[in-house]
Amino acid sequence: MKKYSFLAAVIALGAAAPVVEAAGPSYPERPVRVLVGLAPGGGTDSVTRVITTRLAVVLGQPFVVDNRPSAGGNVAGELAARAAPDGYTLITVTPTHVVNPSLYRDLRYDAIKDFAPVSLIVHAQYYLSVANSVPVTTAKELIALAKTRNPRLSYASSGIGSANHLSGELFKSMAGIEMVHVPYKGGAPALAALISGEIQVSFTSGVAIGHAKAGRLKTLAVTGPKRTPIAPDIPTIAESGVPGYAVTGWYGMAAPAKTPKAVIERLNTTINRLLPELRERYANLGMDLGGGTAEEFGAHLKSERDKWAHVVKLSGAKVE
Repeated sequence: MKKYSFLAAVIALGAAAPVVEAAGPSYPERPVRVLVGLAPGGGTDSVTRVITTRLAVVLGQPFVVDNRPSAGGNVAGELAARAAPDGYTLITVTPTHVVNPSLYRDLRYDAIKDFAPVSLIVHAQYYLSVANSVPVTTAKELIALAKTRNPRLSYASSGIGSANHLSGELFKSMAGIEMVHVPYKGGAPALAALISGEIQVSFTSGVAIGHAKAGRLKTLAVTGPKRTPIAPDIPTIAESGVPGYAVTGWYGMAAPAKTPKAVIERLNTTINRLLPELRERYANLGMDLGGGTAEEFGAHLKSERDKWAHVVKLSGAKVE
């Protein structure tokens, strides 16, 4: 698989022919803010910048990424929920968006009712990864080590309630082990902590593949129900001693509730048309294309909310 840096991807995208949409509604007529509840450089930020770079070219207005890495993404969520429903504030949503209602009692917005779904962008597996200093090469060996190691292994996540946090909690529960959760403000600082050896374990995004090939960390298994074609030699966690384990992630876009239907349709149609040309760039991030209608994404959000509520209850995960 050819490796591209994110910067190279952005340059390539920016160099594409600037064909601006001429038909349909006049939206957008000014810059659009896209909120991201995690730090720059992580998976959510990268997914957002790949699609917004092309949206800006095709729709003829800047799509400005606004990172708000705080409170498990709740700051970005509240800003989006309270923004004017005019299409000029959007938000990238992930499983965290629908997990937070199960974790935070004082959440000041409704993750479903206060948002208008736009489109699923990509979906992805997570990678059970360890620092080079951890003396294991398989998930089975990691489980055995975790059962005997004192002090306990620590695992990093991109924040409390993030999908990789709950991936870890579910892994602990199903494997019968204990690890100490250490939340960071985004995937990039969590990954940096893993590479440096500050943290021993993490459920990383697909960006870990490149680091593993470069010898900076070790990827032991993928979280999905089957192996990914992006890295077919990496077994699933279910294959590796935890039968029945399966977690997949996803990234999508939403707007404040009551955003005009014409705006939602314009964004959805444009995103779906752009996704095929972005296949390789998302594959280099370890992700597969999403797409579909806004209504389908709305149904997906509700289904994910219910599923993750069950996982939170099963795992006993709490806001620390």
